[in-house]
Amino acid sequence: MADAGPFFPLFLLPLVVCLLTGCVNDPAEVAELQRKYTADVEVAHGVRMVYSDSAKIRVIVTAPTMLNYVDNADQRQEFPDGMHLTFFDEFQDTSSTLIAKWGVYRQRKNEITVRDSVVWESVDEQRLETEELNWEEKSARIYTNKFVILRQPDYLITGHGLEADQNFENATVLEVDGRIPMSRPRQ
Repeated sequence: MADAGPFFPLFLLPLVVCLLTGCVNDPAEVAELQRKYTADVEVAHGVRMVYSDSAKIRVIVTAPTMLNYVDNADQRQEFPDGMHLTFFDEFQDTSSTLIAKWGVYRQRKNEITVRDSVVWESVDEQRLETEELNWEEKSARIYTNKFVILRQPDYLITGHGLEADQNFENATVLEVDGRIPMSRPRQ
């Protein structure tokens, strides 16, 4: 009798071939899954964050989605589906609100940037509309170099660029394009 060599049942051969050829993934799908589920990003939905100082609420941030990037080189919280901020004064009354369709908070720099349909409104009838607004905690400064529309009780001012302190007092439009007096209804 001749030596048959290692025993391999021939009926298993089609099964092995099917298993080896059936595991093909679409590279685009794999790349999308890797982008979505990287270990350096934490995803949160229905976010509500409360920031306080000396036991008083200063800001409440709400957002549909928050991406928390934990990479040490660029730690940040990104709000890709928009955000709504409510600011409070020392008496815990709402002083202003800000909405934007995108935002990011860079922790190492203590800077916030909001973009896309940014609207800030105060209770004292001021309103700012722009496409981008930045806040630096260290300098306590708000600024943009984009086109702005600033509505105040007496004037509507349009232009490019704006600087203000973080309480939005002393707001200055850097390059004024127009200044339109606002008429008040007679009482």
